[in-house]
Amino acid sequence: MERLRPGVADLVVALARRLAAHPSVVPLLAVAPEAGDESAIAAQHGTAHLALAVATACAVIDQAHLPSVVDRAAAAVGVGIGAAAVLLRAAPMPPAYAEALLARIRSEYVLPRQSFGSVRVSGNRFALIEGRLPDGVDFVGNGLVAVVDGGAVIRTGVADGDVKVQLSVLAEAPPEVESGWEEVVEVSWRAAEGRASVVGPDGAARLRDRTPPWPGEYRLRVHARGRDDGDSDFERYRLTVWAAPAAPQIVHRRTDRLGHRLRGEPEPLRPARPEHAYRWIRRSPLSVAATVTVATGATVEEVLRAFGADPDRPTAIRDIEKDLSLRRGADPWVAVLDTAEAVLAVEFNGFEGSRGPVLRAASARGRAASMFWNVNALTQLSFAERGRLLASFEPWGDVDADPVVTAALAGLDFAEPGDRAETGLVAVERFTGRGISAADLTRIQDAGIGFRVARRA
Repeated sequence: MERLRPGVADLVVALARRLAAHPSVVPLLAVAPEAGDESAIAAQHGTAHLALAVATACAVIDQAHLPSVVDRAAAAVGVGIGAAAVLLRAAPMPPAYAEALLARIRSEYVLPRQSFGSVRVSGNRFALIEGRLPDGVDFVGNGLVAVVDGGAVIRTGVADGDVKVQLSVLAEAPPEVESGWEEVVEVSWRAAEGRASVVGPDGAARLRDRTPPWPGEYRLRVHARGRDDGDSDFERYRLTVWAAPAAPQIVHRRTDRLGHRLRGEPEPLRPARPEHAYRWIRRSPLSVAATVTVATGATVEEVLRAFGADPDRPTAIRDIEKDLSLRRGADPWVAVLDTAEAVLAVEFNGFEGSRGPVLRAASARGRAASMFWNVNALTQLSFAERGRLLASFEPWGDVDADPVVTAALAGLDFAEPGDRAETGLVAVERFTGRGISAADLTRIQDAGIGFRVARRA
């Protein structure tokens, strides 16, 4: 239509907009009081504006002198639909719509609810709130969260950036306080309408309208971790909400340095966590899924044979990846690096190094250990010595294992959210005496050589 008669579509929109505001037409666009629920009101509202737009298009197209080969009815409907879409973007919904929409939302709202996402932080803060963040919030009371009208503001460690947030809405108070968090504070707030969102100071909501769609008293438990690190990629929050009468705040945990500073308390001495040395993994090609295997007392050839690869058949990594992409395949392959202390075997999105036969063979004349992780949060930490598999398990709680494995795990907390792969790599390094570094991975990538692994029965 635009090619045949430029400007016709814009004319239809302009005329339909003027007609929609005409006193004679306004009553025709109104939704009947007995329209019913949210979907019925929306349907009548849309139908009326579509009818107006199509009628306007018919009148304009009749005067457009289109070629005879053009189906005028089809042209009118097509232009009318486009014009209606433009009109409806600006047309206010009927007065009864808001109440009907809220009724539908309430009827569909069930507990528990879980949401995951991130929020844009600015000025060291974000909020769970019904409106916008207020200015001048004071965190002296508990060092983490301040209650404001319609919600609560959370004090972050990073000044600007995206931080990860998990929001849980429960039917009742959680039975216990989760471990693995450095600061945990519980407060009460009153919702004027409900449906609070996780928002940053810019007003952009990443987790929109997530709390119950009813006014009333609510309890909020804020969990924080990583505020002292100054790295938004590893700063995390968990917000847990449930309906409960107003009560005094409870500080369940207070261990980070930032919280102590904000409360005006002496900062605690916190030893460096060894797993933080492996955080570079999350910014590398291994971030999503990988297995890192370290073997001592073995040659590169012996490690490759342990994996089921042929040392005499190296292949360019780019060729392997291209082949797998074209075939949409997942055939295993491994890249290796010979260091003075051990042989490193790296699988990009593979898991052969977590298999018992591979580790037993790789450890025939020494030790071998591996850490596997993938995008589904599955992990496997494995240890072998002198051809014997000592342990292979999903690292989580206490492990009943050989003393040499227990020594490698000493002081490591796998319950810490978010750092399980990094913590497992610390255990691998302790057990074998050699870890993997960012420089090691760069050497492997620069070499660009991989070895295909034969599939095992």
